[in-house]
Amino acid sequence: MVILVTGGAGFIGANFVHHCLASSANHVITLDQLTYAGNIANLADLKDHPRHQFVRGDIADRALVDQLLEQHQPSAIIHFAAESHVDRSIHGPAAFIQTNIVGTFHLLEAARAYWAGLAGAAQQQFRFLHVSTDEVYGTLGPQDPAFSETTPYAPNSPYAASKAASDHLVRAYHHTYGLPTITTNCSNNYGPLQFPEKLIPLIILNALNGKPLPVYGDGLNVRDWLFVGDHCTGISTALSQGRLGETYNIGGNSEQTNLDIVRTICALLDELRPAATPRANLITFVTDRPGHDRRYAINAEKIRTELGWTPQTTLAHGLRQTVQWYLDHPEWVANVISGDYRQWLDLNYSARK
Repeated sequence: MVILVTGGAGFIGANFVHHCLASSANHVITLDQLTYAGNIANLADLKDHPRHQFVRGDIADRALVDQLLEQHQPSAIIHFAAESHVDRSIHGPAAFIQTNIVGTFHLLEAARAYWAGLAGAAQQQFRFLHVSTDEVYGTLGPQDPAFSETTPYAPNSPYAASKAASDHLVRAYHHTYGLPTITTNCSNNYGPLQFPEKLIPLIILNALNGKPLPVYGDGLNVRDWLFVGDHCTGISTALSQGRLGETYNIGGNSEQTNLDIVRTICALLDELRPAATPRANLITFVTDRPGHDRRYAINAEKIRTELGWTPQTTLAHGLRQTVQWYLDHPEWVANVISGDYRQWLDLNYSARK
């Protein structure tokens, strides 16, 4: 198979590209615009890989996407490309509307035209897999059941609303045009290659440098944490076995408060890279983000019972592996922490008390 992966230089996308090449004989075409979180260094080891090609470009560039589809004749499109950080969506929602909604629309239009031009087995085999988030479902109370595929959408941030809109477009293209789509909604990912605007890598890098560890509000917001490697196997499973037009929730079965995550990272760093004082002393509670969802939790029973997928990485093991990866890759970290990144930290955190 040839697979077109959009957003394949980002955190989850790059992990998936590596997973796909390592676990199959598939050829992968990676399309990424290389905005701030798209990092070509995430694919540096694939530069000369015979089954991988990188193309820099925008999913909203219809001519480019049409050309790639015609040239490479992929059997699947895996759509990761998205603006994905809630805080950035609060400060500047326009980019989220453009990429997550308009970009997805243009990609769907290109996929529909390409698929309609296929014949026989090639048309039967083609899949469009759309990667989404649990944030489209809104927030949960402490005793509420976890999100399932039938939970009503109730997005509470511009990011979540833009992803909800893209989910609805994918659903509509299946039901109206017959495009063979599958949607996956995942819980909070963590692991190697994650851009350090997100909680876990931010805390790792700040703690290593003796900087304050900002925790929003009381730190008791709960997330279901999913190791990125498990997410990649879940996507592969949904692609190969999922029913057309269906949604599959992919979760890690690892609910934890943000504060507990931060404390665990501090303990791991104190063990692996001892410091003069416990790093938990650096924890600093700051003003909460507007509209901060209190709890997310994924019910992954459908993908387990229908497709046989379950996460294999415990939170304890995944966090240790993640912390060790950042310790082992200082060059990657140094390249990522650019002036633009520092400006973002100032914008998002300087006014929080």
